Amino acid sequence: MPVIECAGARVEVDDEGYLVNLNDWNESVAMVLARKEGLDDIGHDRMDIIKFMRDYYKQYNAFPVLRGVCRRVHMSKDCYSEKFIDPLTAWKIAGLPKPDEHVIGEILGEGGVV
Repeated sequence: MPVIECAGARVEVDDEGYLVNLNDWNESVAMVLARKEGLDDIGHDRMDIIKFMRDYYKQYNAFPVLRGVCRRVHMSKDCYSEKFIDPLTAWKIAGLPKPDEHVIGEILGEGGVV
């Protein structure tokens, strides 16, 4: 299984770069994951989005409605696409498990419930 190095720790990821263990995530891991996705700087706004997505997933064991993410972090209704371009990138950086094909279809479709 692939691993990433972060602050002296080795964290397992799957072949697509999603964390194997949700609890291995912290902000330092997020920074490493972001760099692997081509984002050199997460910044405060992106981190707010990521943290909300994680909290929502932990509480409901589901992905949040995309526009709801933006409302909850007090940003424009398309903040996820403005900040990440691809919402799947945000989820990967947030250390959430890879969504199944149905969820991916919803994400890439009309911005439905995720």
